[in-house]
Amino acid sequence: MYEKLIVTPQRAGIVLGTAFALAAIHQYLFYDHTYGISYPMFVILFYLYMYIYAGDCLRRGSWFSRLFTTVIILLSLTYGWFANGFFYVLNMLVVPGLISLHMAYMLSYRRPNWARMYIVYAALEHVLLQLPAHLPTPLRMLYRKAAGRMQQQHKRIAGKILLGLLCALPLLIIIIGLLSSADGMFQQMLIHVPDWLPRLSFTEGTLRLVWIVMMGFILFAYVWGFIQPYRRQSLSSSLVADQPASDSAAGATIPSASPAHDWHIDQPNAAYPPLVMPRLDPIMLATVLVVINLVYLLFVSLQFSYLFGAGQGYLPDGSTYAEYARSGFGELVLVTGLNFVILLSALYGSVKAGVGLHRLNQFLLLILVVCSAVMLCSAFMRLLMYEQAYGYTVIRFLVHAFMLFLGVLLVLAGLRIYMSRLPLIHCYIVFGLISYVLVNYIGMDRIIAERNIQRYEQTGELDQDYLLTLSPGAIPMLLRFSYEHQLPELRKRLHTDNEYVVTRHASWQEYNWETHRAIQQLRLDRPL
Repeated sequence: MYEKLIVTPQRAGIVLGTAFALAAIHQYLFYDHTYGISYPMFVILFYLYMYIYAGDCLRRGSWFSRLFTTVIILLSLTYGWFANGFFYVLNMLVVPGLISLHMAYMLSYRRPNWARMYIVYAALEHVLLQLPAHLPTPLRMLYRKAAGRMQQQHKRIAGKILLGLLCALPLLIIIIGLLSSADGMFQQMLIHVPDWLPRLSFTEGTLRLVWIVMMGFILFAYVWGFIQPYRRQSLSSSLVADQPASDSAAGATIPSASPAHDWHIDQPNAAYPPLVMPRLDPIMLATVLVVINLVYLLFVSLQFSYLFGAGQGYLPDGSTYAEYARSGFGELVLVTGLNFVILLSALYGSVKAGVGLHRLNQFLLLILVVCSAVMLCSAFMRLLMYEQAYGYTVIRFLVHAFMLFLGVLLVLAGLRIYMSRLPLIHCYIVFGLISYVLVNYIGMDRIIAERNIQRYEQTGELDQDYLLTLSPGAIPMLLRFSYEHQLPELRKRLHTDNEYVVTRHASWQEYNWETHRAIQQLRLDRPL
């Protein structure tokens, strides 16, 4: 049955009809609703849509694609599970970006390597070139269907009439909406129209319809760009001619986009311009590493006593814990990041040297990794002390996570020094995806609240104003804390600050587990 769909002349019409159905679901899930359980639902439907109708273009047997799919689904599920505002906004960019990269990797005729920058090029090319180029395709399909049996002299007239109807359609919708809102008698004249249409306000009805039409065209153009891609070398002429380079009719039988077919591109990345990177001379590299390492070794040896002795009370003369924690933290992180760039440049951008010089550079790079690790540990400890003095916040938590992430990258780079076959870039990409999913699922606001509570039990200091800015994921813990430590003011503010959330009637599309649990806890608790 699937093979019949691929070769049927009606394939384009079926894809277009499904695109409008998916667009209608999209507006139902997201129009006037915040993201919730609806987000992963639509992501799953979108993947089904892409894989069903562009299945003949799929790259087969890739473990990375399965990992990529898992990461995207897990990140989309955060909208139904967690209520962290930071990741709510950030994932609006991350998830669509990852989906675009994944679609380019799985469906693009270029077959880009997932560990190369070419995959970004392929994704951008599809969104910025293929998608806009196929937006008029549904209109061309309608025109061909209507004018297919007409004589040549009548086709121009039919085309003008069709264009006039298309131009009149949005005006007609606006005018009818305005007249219906202005005159009740006119609404009665539209009794043959479905009952819900006269009750729609002008703004809502127009926006919903425009939403469906625009999303339908975009969804169709996105998947059709993989099925009938415009080749790069003929893109400009194809657009001028208003015809796909691969076929003359949008509804004709489409060959697979696999490189095995006649697409006149024998190598997947043949159309990409070659990248010429400057190479570092190994002697120059050794000189740079010797100079830098001497400075780092002097720095570590002279200040080691208070870099790691501050926790036992050994501080530079005249420095308090807060001053020590604040001073030099940013500089150490920046120097560690700079060392990371130097390390990658040496590993991938140096000319092959003789055995002796190669081993010398390996040893110098290892010293650089060790010194970077020492400075990273120092910055980590400084931030810990700063948090003990001033409390725990979202920004400080994320900086901690970033330093741990950078530390693992340094370890992998250190292994790469003596293990030349280690696919470092591949490891970085996989570890980066997994790390981002983990930091989404670790429960950042709950951990921040827990750490601030522990600090209060040790020092008696508590920033209630900041705790009240945390997401609903921290509310159950804060309610329990206010009971156990007799803090009626905190309990009262938890109720007053979240009164809108408790009393608001949210639709099922906006369901979120952490918000639901927080509302239940607030409702079970009697406000003061």
